Amino acid sequence: MSGQVTGKQPVVVAGAGAIGCFVGGLLAARGHDVTLLARARVIDQINEHGLQLTDFGGMDRRIPAQDLTLTDDPACLKQAAIVLVTVKTSDTAAIAREIRKNTPRNTVVISLQNGMEAAQTLRDILPGHDVRAGMVPFNVVPVGPAAYHRSTSGDIVIEAGQKPLADLLSQPDLVFVDSGDIAAVQWGKLLINLNNALNALSGVTLQAQLLSRPWRGLMAAQMTEALKVLKAHGIRPQSTTPLPSELIPWVLRLPTPIFQRIAAKMLTIDPTARTSMSYDLEAGKPTEIDALQGLIITMGAEKSVPTPLCARVLHHVNQAQAAGQGLPCLSPTDI
Repeated sequence: MSGQVTGKQPVVVAGAGAIGCFVGGLLAARGHDVTLLARARVIDQINEHGLQLTDFGGMDRRIPAQDLTLTDDPACLKQAAIVLVTVKTSDTAAIAREIRKNTPRNTVVISLQNGMEAAQTLRDILPGHDVRAGMVPFNVVPVGPAAYHRSTSGDIVIEAGQKPLADLLSQPDLVFVDSGDIAAVQWGKLLINLNNALNALSGVTLQAQLLSRPWRGLMAAQMTEALKVLKAHGIRPQSTTPLPSELIPWVLRLPTPIFQRIAAKMLTIDPTARTSMSYDLEAGKPTEIDALQGLIITMGAEKSVPTPLCARVLHHVNQAQAAGQGLPCLSPTDI
């Protein structure tokens, strides 16, 4: 029966792009009844090639198209016990209205989106649903038709609730954990995600960026700026890395040889990895800059905390997006 979370229940991934296809595909591989609500282009590619999922640790799985339900019709939400929302933040309200139209109230809705606004938007439009915020720590990038590669590590964190979900969804290749303070986790992830824009502006890989002391200096300055804003609002972020959030800027500023030794886990990433915003900017797609730097700027203004670096970064990203010429490949001194 849809809407009840016991055993392997029907899961609909609403907005199956890179993250949605990766998570949904691995859930299907472990026997979950998974529907990918996706664009026609994505559906056509999966039907032709199957879904190929790899990661930097050597995982390599192919999920045949027949092991998934593929559709672009939101009516598929009627069958969902769990809805994983993976659309861009700007599309949250539209998908929430489809969820409200098509699902019973006992359906669990989990936001696996960047930023702090998406889950609240879902709650506002779905007041009768069990809406939970979530945090995806890893990057997933397209590497070919219906082929997606996880290039960084980490476990998915979801907000704890009356119905336990982490154990239901977890598997060796995709671990979910519950959190009683998901907002603090999300703020910690937002601090890290501020680098999405810097990486996109740089045009280099994450690994190359982290091995460049000038780029790390910018990362540190931007995070320090944001930490001051959060402190002014009484917010204490929970780090998504082995280091506490307040120590990360200090570590980033260290000379590269020392940084490499102390922050070895930060460098456990695919050598070719770039951030999702880098791929969006390269493809001429809308970015989530307003939900990241834009949010910090707005919050800073509310408490009279200056955010000049975030403002410059937002300006450069918007300028590059308006130009429509791909990655600007700026140097740290350009920012």
